[in-house]
Amino acid sequence: MKYVLFTGATGDLGRCCVEAIAGLGDWTVFAGGTNEEKLHTLGELERVIPVRLDVTDEESINEAYETVRRHTYRLQAVVNFAGIHTFTSMVEGNCVEEIEKMLNINVLGMVRVNKRFFEMVRIGRGRIINCSSESGWMTPQPFNGPYTMTKYAVEAYNDSLRRELMYLDIPVVKLQPGSFKTQLTEKIFRDFDQVIQTTNYFKKVLTTMRPMMTMELGLDHDPNKLAKKLIRALTAKTPLTKYKVCTGKLLMTLELLPDKAVDLAYKLLVN
Repeated sequence: MKYVLFTGATGDLGRCCVEAIAGLGDWTVFAGGTNEEKLHTLGELERVIPVRLDVTDEESINEAYETVRRHTYRLQAVVNFAGIHTFTSMVEGNCVEEIEKMLNINVLGMVRVNKRFFEMVRIGRGRIINCSSESGWMTPQPFNGPYTMTKYAVEAYNDSLRRELMYLDIPVVKLQPGSFKTQLTEKIFRDFDQVIQTTNYFKKVLTTMRPMMTMELGLDHDPNKLAKKLIRALTAKTPLTKYKVCTGKLLMTLELLPDKAVDLAYKLLVN
């Protein structure tokens, strides 16, 4: 039997991925999350062991480690899927607090988990898979700055970790998914509308941009596509360094343009 620790398991996409891994038949998933009700539901699945795990809390991570240790001394993989998204301005509202919160979960949470469980991965001759985003490599969008900051940081952390652990023959892989319609997406829309209501400077801009955001974030991609790509990253004998899945076509088009042209395109939206 192979063992994987999966953080962020109680999210919509997380659960889909946990089910896919458990469905392989030769993997046991330690499904980490903070939602007790959803953890209980996950625990009803075969080959899934729910683990309460708050990636912002060292004590919680240590307790999760002890839970895993009662079952095994080795891991074939750690999958870092925990993350949040908040849509906010970079100069208005509680932007500093929101950025700190996202960095703490999306980036530092990943660092904490990998550090604590690293020895188990080394003993298991396993691998580390970090979930980034299309926002981690694409041109940053206005009002999506805090989230983009965290994913750029994940990209840098992942690549640095990969080049460190290659000396120990431990693969480090990043996933770069596009948008999927989940409860998290619904929260982004609520945040966006809240910013429109409270902004002193950007009401016209945000109101004009909303249809474009709705089109991009409302894409009804099949979560199983993400799960299949994760399975490939998890089971490939020699995994790729990164796996893209369901990249947004509109945002991808912007990647073909120079920075000044992208700036102009955004500015022309409201003129």
